[in-house]
Amino acid sequence: MMKRLWKRWLARSIAALMFGGFLGACPAFGASQLEDWMRLKAMKPKGYVAGQIKEPLRIDGKLDDSGWASAPWTEDFTDIEGDAKLRPHFRTRAKIVWDKDYLYIGAELQEPHVWGTLTEHDSVIFRDNDFEVFIEPDGDNHNYYEFELNALNTTWDLLLEKAYKDGGPARNEFELTGTKSAVFVDGTLNDPRDEDRGWSLEIAFPWAALKQKTDAACPPADMDLWRVSFSRVEWLIQVVQGKYVKPPGQKEANWVWSPQGIIDMHRPERWGMVRFSKQRPGQGVFKGDPAFEVKDVLHEIYYRERHFQSSEGRYTDSLQELGWVPAASGPFSSKPVISLKDGGFEVRALHESSNNRVDTWRIFRDARIAKGSK
Repeated sequence: MMKRLWKRWLARSIAALMFGGFLGACPAFGASQLEDWMRLKAMKPKGYVAGQIKEPLRIDGKLDDSGWASAPWTEDFTDIEGDAKLRPHFRTRAKIVWDKDYLYIGAELQEPHVWGTLTEHDSVIFRDNDFEVFIEPDGDNHNYYEFELNALNTTWDLLLEKAYKDGGPARNEFELTGTKSAVFVDGTLNDPRDEDRGWSLEIAFPWAALKQKTDAACPPADMDLWRVSFSRVEWLIQVVQGKYVKPPGQKEANWVWSPQGIIDMHRPERWGMVRFSKQRPGQGVFKGDPAFEVKDVLHEIYYRERHFQSSEGRYTDSLQELGWVPAASGPFSSKPVISLKDGGFEVRALHESSNNRVDTWRIFRDARIAKGSK
């Protein structure tokens, strides 16, 4: 079965390479901010309930500890642009649990030829096949963590103060100190003479490390909601003189848990949502973000402002100029208001929550989103 999948993957991958290559992890060249948003908006983030375990996990890459047993798998990963694109030929899925000391991520990657070349920490790991974790604890689109590892268990951790489209920067010197990771290869690593079954991995992120750049509670309170996403990078390879070789000129395939709609993982507004439950794994019921619709409208106005500025050379405080018309039954108790200042903009609106509390929501030029009481 795996051999048939591999042959199909190889044939279709070569065709993709000949006619434009694999989809890369960077935004599509020439796509406008508004076009980006329309594709992002069409993707509804996945949800997951992370249950609490009582005993720490043994980090050996195998996911065979009892703490994993009742934790549900995520949905199988799909293409970063969504189901309309070429579906992955190898299954990828993940699990999440937590205890008082760590956030645990486990994943299983089907792969007929497991390989890796990078051995130095903080290398650009996605130049190999890899698994990537993105964590944004407080939901403001800023100060999020990225962690990557390959089949050699070589890791790369970094901090994004804000997304690349908003100027970054990426802090490569940043360390998620105390993080533990391990990989188990079900087959033989870097040996093209046989066929493998795949590889699995475990990561334990200390709450103390995740607390460094967030105001969110670490460990979380019961039912706290974080933005989390996973990505798998997969390269087309060939065997040349007994070694795995990437053909020149190709781009990587990007398979994800929660599709982005565009080829860019650095859009936290479309990452998956993880609810932390103090119930044991498999017991909690997922509840989405009650402010999701509010944030979506603010994000749309933000993207329209960015698009308007790129064509007109200025921002505007007119919703009409932006071409935005509020829905008949929108999430706001009043129409959003745009203020221009310091060469940028702020979009502000009032939202009445289910408990009759009125909150002020804001989004800024650099995509930071914030809530405060009226």
